[in-house]
Amino acid sequence: MKKLIIIFFLTAVAFSSCKKDVAPSTTDANTLLARDYLYTTMNDVYFWYKLMPVVVKDNYTDPYILLEAMRYKTLDRWSFIQTYDEYTAMFSGSFVGHGIRMGLDPSNKVRIVQIYNNSPLYVKGVRRGWIIKKLNGTDLAPIFISGDNNAYNQLIGLSQAGVSNTFLFQIPDGRDSTITSSKASFILNTVIVCDTLHLKSGITGHLVFDQFIPPSNAELATAFTYFKQNNITDLIVDLRYNGGGDLDVLTNMASYIAGQANVNKTFLNLTFNDKNTSSNETYNLNTVSSPITLTRLIAICTRSTASASEDLLNGLKPYLDVRTLGDTTNGKPVGMVGVSYKTDYMFWPISFSVVNSKNEGGFYNGFAPMKYVPDDITHDWSDRNELCLKEAIYYLENGSVSAKGTYIYKPSIQFSERPDKFNNAFVIKK
Repeated sequence: MKKLIIIFFLTAVAFSSCKKDVAPSTTDANTLLARDYLYTTMNDVYFWYKLMPVVVKDNYTDPYILLEAMRYKTLDRWSFIQTYDEYTAMFSGSFVGHGIRMGLDPSNKVRIVQIYNNSPLYVKGVRRGWIIKKLNGTDLAPIFISGDNNAYNQLIGLSQAGVSNTFLFQIPDGRDSTITSSKASFILNTVIVCDTLHLKSGITGHLVFDQFIPPSNAELATAFTYFKQNNITDLIVDLRYNGGGDLDVLTNMASYIAGQANVNKTFLNLTFNDKNTSSNETYNLNTVSSPITLTRLIAICTRSTASASEDLLNGLKPYLDVRTLGDTTNGKPVGMVGVSYKTDYMFWPISFSVVNSKNEGGFYNGFAPMKYVPDDITHDWSDRNELCLKEAIYYLENGSVSAKGTYIYKPSIQFSERPDKFNNAFVIKK
């Protein structure tokens, strides 16, 4: 393999306002050549190439439907195709929209689940937890309850700069507030929150981290410089919507957390299929500008916490006391090789498995938390009444979780402007 890009991808438990990847409406010569190229690629780099269904490629008119036919569906939930333009936008962090994710809370109120700092609504004061009563005069709750993606897409409009929407919010003090916002192009921030908590157990860092993409390196450098200056001894890292990202960024973040004492030690081992054993590789913890020294790492997770986020935790377990709260993670101990076809497509077949320095991996069932805690979208990230943060603080101050409670998993109904291919990226450039 040459000039590979490797990625982990998760299909988020959310609906997207961006147009999904679909097969071209007509079949031209270039589409058929792309299909043929995918067929060759799958037979070369696909991790489960020996278990693929037998197909006749000429029976399929484009690479999208061919991939679906060839996928080893017993384990593979992740292989996908995107256009080359989607790929370049994804890993630069470029984005057009209001910069929000919306979700349905247990009382069937629609709320802001996440908002980026550079978004048009953020500068107008909108924050996580705000209730959205209406969008363009339409009650949002029925759309969310029914999971009507088409109705949502029609209401929110195209992902183009200048498209305007009017939101009727109920702000935290109970008053209504109408805000009109125009979609804009901006770069997503990946460090959503970076602050410290002064607890009975000491000074704890609190980091809400969205995804591992190259622009994250500068944000992480700033965050961990702040943590080091404040002499934190524990860290709460919130990964609840983090599907992953660039391997170099992942390794850098792990190196900040693991500290100077673990520089050059094995972080992750990648193993390819038996046709590509020369690509097997070990990634070591490296030297970073502001390594910290931790006693404990607490991660807040959901079923959208996947792949590179899971490998952050798995890779650090040999070196730190790593605990999780919230929900079981997605369970994706494999990654993808990205193969470009001209400047038309990026193919992302599952191509390798990943384990930590103790050869621990294979976590297809995800990592179960020490306590199940609902994703509380009714509070902002740093609000100590937010259920997951509250439980993390309790654990750090008491050395155990609070009393067990009844937990019934219910899929989160959310609509996100961010294309779902942003989720669970784990990229290596060779």
